[in-house]
Amino acid sequence: MQKTLLITLEYPPIVGGIASYTYNLAKHLPAERVVVYAPKVLGGSEFDQINPWKTYRYKPYWSFLWPQWLRLFWQVRKIVKQEKIEQIYVNHVLPVGYVAYLIKKFWRVPYTLFLHGTDINLATATSGKRKKFIRLCRSAFLVVANSQFMKDKLSSLVENLPNIQVVYPCPGDEFFNPPVPAEIEHLRSQLALNGKKVILTVARLAEGKGYPHLIRLLPQILNKVPNLVWLIIGDGSKKKVIMEMVQKNNLQNVVRWLGQMPYNELPKYYHLADLFVLLTHKDETAEEGWGTVFLEAGATGLPVVAGRVGGVEEVVENLKNGLLVDIYQDMSVVSAVADLLREKEYALTMGETGRARATDEFRWEKQVKKLV
Repeated sequence: MQKTLLITLEYPPIVGGIASYTYNLAKHLPAERVVVYAPKVLGGSEFDQINPWKTYRYKPYWSFLWPQWLRLFWQVRKIVKQEKIEQIYVNHVLPVGYVAYLIKKFWRVPYTLFLHGTDINLATATSGKRKKFIRLCRSAFLVVANSQFMKDKLSSLVENLPNIQVVYPCPGDEFFNPPVPAEIEHLRSQLALNGKKVILTVARLAEGKGYPHLIRLLPQILNKVPNLVWLIIGDGSKKKVIMEMVQKNNLQNVVRWLGQMPYNELPKYYHLADLFVLLTHKDETAEEGWGTVFLEAGATGLPVVAGRVGGVEEVVENLKNGLLVDIYQDMSVVSAVADLLREKEYALTMGETGRARATDEFRWEKQVKKLV
């Protein structure tokens, strides 16, 4: 494998879909052949020490000079020269794609673009950006989409682009390894969940994740499943609004917000829950191109209820490993959640199907082979 510089602006200890994607990608490449560029964040140095590959941490932007990303360019140029980099993996097509394009133009180092979903919408928001985005795609050695849905969307934006590959985001290896039962029981006691039915949501508190819809429907679900607790793991721009909705609906004793959490801590919460629920939907600017959290649930044997949108239908096979719902059809959402909580064998069968599918199809070793 060529020596590779993986550039990302979201990377652990930051928690999120792109952060887990880039970390797991690096983890499944030969450690001596990969170098990571990531932003400086609190706890970053400590995190990097536990990994066998080299990681550079910098502040990527200038505060006052324009274009701000030129600072990133000079940082990357230095790493390419110092580490004898032979190819670049680009996450965040804008602005990192500009950097890789210039490195290729002046020093002939090829780059691969990884597209995750919302980045396509941001990169095509104006006609000027769209022209630059098309140029970056055509100049890339390879363009990687995170789902067939995103590949089709990309093909409609950039006509006759031959170098597209789908590399599915997968759960981290830790999701396939069951935790010690005593650890789960301790956590259950700590969170006062004994005798409770638990639904879990792991996602940013942002548009398109369906939090307001589930909050609005929770009283109806509670009528059917009164011993219910909803655990939320995540943070985001809509946190204040969402928490105000919880209070307005008098759900403080039902909803438990746990905030951000280190990636390797997540599996035990999936094992703790009875059902994973994320009512994904299209918003004004974007829609889900994929849904790794549904596969994380599957890897732990947890059935899911998901909003039918975008690439989520590739992850969740309706009536097999979970239920797909139209989030605006209130009764179908209420029934889906309540049925899977009340009918244990039904839920168990779906969870086992999800585990088998995740194990057979969505392992990082399998997906990385498409690149190397």
